[in-house]
Amino acid sequence: MSPLIRLTASFIALMMAMGIGRFALTPQLPHLLSEGQIDLTAAGLIAAANYLGYFVGAVDAMFARRPDQVRRRLLGGLWLCVLLTLASFWADGFWSHLVLRFGTGVASAWVLVMITALSQPLAAAAGRPRLGALVFAGPGLGIFLTGLLALGSNLLGQTSATLWLVYAGVGLVMLLGILPFLPQPAGPSSATPLAVTSGTQGVGRLPVIYGLYGLGYIIPATFLSQMASAQFHGQWQADLFWPCFGLAAAIGVVLVSLRRHNPNATRHWLMATLWLQAAGVFACLLGSGVGLALGVILCGGPFLACMQLVMQRSRELAPHATQRNAGLLTACFAVGQLSGPLLAALSSHFSGGLQPALVIAGSGLLIAGALLLRPVRVAQVLCANDGGPTVLHSQK
Repeated sequence: MSPLIRLTASFIALMMAMGIGRFALTPQLPHLLSEGQIDLTAAGLIAAANYLGYFVGAVDAMFARRPDQVRRRLLGGLWLCVLLTLASFWADGFWSHLVLRFGTGVASAWVLVMITALSQPLAAAAGRPRLGALVFAGPGLGIFLTGLLALGSNLLGQTSATLWLVYAGVGLVMLLGILPFLPQPAGPSSATPLAVTSGTQGVGRLPVIYGLYGLGYIIPATFLSQMASAQFHGQWQADLFWPCFGLAAAIGVVLVSLRRHNPNATRHWLMATLWLQAAGVFACLLGSGVGLALGVILCGGPFLACMQLVMQRSRELAPHATQRNAGLLTACFAVGQLSGPLLAALSSHFSGGLQPALVIAGSGLLIAGALLLRPVRVAQVLCANDGGPTVLHSQK
């Protein structure tokens, strides 16, 4: 089967699992709050449960070595995203939503790690590395889709329950369409230890950077719709911000995938995306429509590009442990994301708003970018944007 078809299926898998299974809570929060099912503090705890599930799923995915284990987690994660979203139709109140969001967190992490591990080597082997990079635009278009569906639901005066049902139906159609075309694990997954090269110190900073990134972006990503709803007093214009966030994220991946490669390009681009997101988080503190629009552009544009760049940097530093590193990095990312909503809940409880949490989130992104200032010199690199198989030698 054509690699292009399998990469397209991978793109749609991430579009569904992340856009619907993972981030559907964000456009639903204004509905759940207005319906009295939860308050803002409870919303932070529900989001934290989603990210705790994401952490559990990522850690579990690290130990999937045999082809059957990889395939079970990929298919199980995709089906769970649909079924748990459907079950949300009947959910009412804090505990039911918390349990279901935990489950979708586990499922979406399985899909992300397995699709990353399967699609990127497939793209490189086919000589189409840029298409492999564009797979990471899938979550952005998934967010765009869920945002448009939320906008239509609001204009039609529908409840959150109806919107869960719509999300589940769209997810099911997408899943049935890609099932025959998903990439297949060809052999036992590499169990190579993380320290497979002399560049272990450079790899060692990436989990910290990715964890700070998870903390930094997740508060605006989780509460953007609610902040916009408060600013526009529940009017339909507030629902434009979330699909625009997803569209900006997808465009950001396309732009980064077109970059020209040199030994320090990935590090420099990663620094830029982290600091742009920090500026976007601080823009949200302005408390105006202009501030939120800047937040959409500056947080949304680099959002998925940053994820792509971190995974690329990981492959540059340790090209023989793709799945293991993807699982480790996703787990660290989930820890940062888990900290974000908990921080938001504390901020809401003690200050009545998200401003202190946003300050901490933006500061975390600044620190993450600063950790990349000290370069790791890489003599020869396996680069997803070049597509040439190389041998890695790196030193401080």
